[in-house]
Amino acid sequence: MAKNAHLTFDERQTIEVSLRDNLKFKEIADLIGKDPSTVSKEIRGHFRVIEKSSYNPCTNRKTCKHYGDICKPCKKRWGQDCKKCDPPCYTHCPDFEKQECLKLTKPPYVCNGCDTRQGCKLKRHLYEAKFAQAEYEAVRSESRQGFATDQTELQRIDEIISPLVKQGQSIHQICVNNADLIMLDEKTIYNYIDAGLLSVGNIDLPRKVRYRVRRKKKPVKVDKQCHAGRSLKLRGSG
Repeated sequence: MAKNAHLTFDERQTIEVSLRDNLKFKEIADLIGKDPSTVSKEIRGHFRVIEKSSYNPCTNRKTCKHYGDICKPCKKRWGQDCKKCDPPCYTHCPDFEKQECLKLTKPPYVCNGCDTRQGCKLKRHLYEAKFAQAEYEAVRSESRQGFATDQTELQRIDEIISPLVKQGQSIHQICVNNADLIMLDEKTIYNYIDAGLLSVGNIDLPRKVRYRVRRKKKPVKVDKQCHAGRSLKLRGSG
């Protein structure tokens, strides 16, 4: 079974259809001949975040007792649909409490096969093969020019790695214990640290600072004058 191999567009289409059919990661992995961790990493790394026009993340939206009073400062309240208002009323409502979908914190991490998706008022995470392929190709192109990551992803990685390094854990230990969260190899993390992209530096890596740069041996210099008067004739030759 191929591990950590690049996915093709056809394989991404299979993932999209399988998520809609509520297949498990193991079942999807068997279909495309990959490791389940590869499927998990692909989905978590390439989903789209969508907000419908009916988006309303307030926990109290079903029991809301406000009617018109929140919109009194708005000059357009009589002239247009509130759904088209920008910013929406919940952004300045004193009783606003944001609701997060707990289903997105565990596999499959997306809404493709959710049976309540149509009436959901929250943000939707959708895995789409075309979008995932486009993101993959963009990252591959950027990787040839430098580090293929953005500030948000760097911050996420930094929040995981830096506190553990400061606790005395090695990069190898961190990678082994948090592979599903970090989704990077040790060499990439060391490169990030060397480039100063994380909060910790080489000085915070106890093993690395103990390594001394090996001194290059000085070449032996031979005085060319010592060859003066010598010939290449073999001894005993007449």
